[in-house]
Amino acid sequence: MTDRTRGRPRPAVPQPNGDDRPEPRLTRADERIAELDTSPAGLAAQADELRAQLLAAEREAQEMRANWQRSAADFANYRRRTEQDRLATLGLANEALLSKLLAIVDDFDRAIANMPPELANVGWTEGIVAIDRKLRQLLESEGLTPIEAEGRQFDPREHEAVVREETSAVPEGTVTAELQRGYRIRDRVLRPAMVAVAAQPTNEHGAGNGEHGR
Repeated sequence: MTDRTRGRPRPAVPQPNGDDRPEPRLTRADERIAELDTSPAGLAAQADELRAQLLAAEREAQEMRANWQRSAADFANYRRRTEQDRLATLGLANEALLSKLLAIVDDFDRAIANMPPELANVGWTEGIVAIDRKLRQLLESEGLTPIEAEGRQFDPREHEAVVREETSAVPEGTVTAELQRGYRIRDRVLRPAMVAVAAQPTNEHGAGNGEHGR
């Protein structure tokens, strides 16, 4: 029997679909589709879940944007403060240097003020005056200007009274002499002017008469 049936085709096994073709295999997409709940209630629930996820994503995006804006503003403020601190530091260093240069300017003032008349037209004297002029131009370019003193009313913000001069020639409180020039850097006093200030003379005789009259 085995020999007689050898080489003959085997009969087809009936398939569940009613014919001899094999049942097709489902793909992953088909399986996912089959798992979906396509009922109206199921679709509504899925839509609600998607809306909730969208709202959560929008809130998260808004929070991230707000955080980014705050970080950008903080960085801008930090950079501005850093620049202000840098300029302030440079300004202090510049003021310290100018304060040291004022000692040289004072020496030029004294030298020129006490120059003998016979040296006024000497070449090297004119060179000294030219150097003094260039130095003052340099200081002015850095914002340094002299403070007006003599003949003005005493101002404690700009003047430092070191001498009290009794006189009736000018009103009391008038600056009668400038002993050392003061300077202002831009709108701030770098060094006050040292001055003599007028004061009304005391009248001991008149004071005595007044006391006697009482």
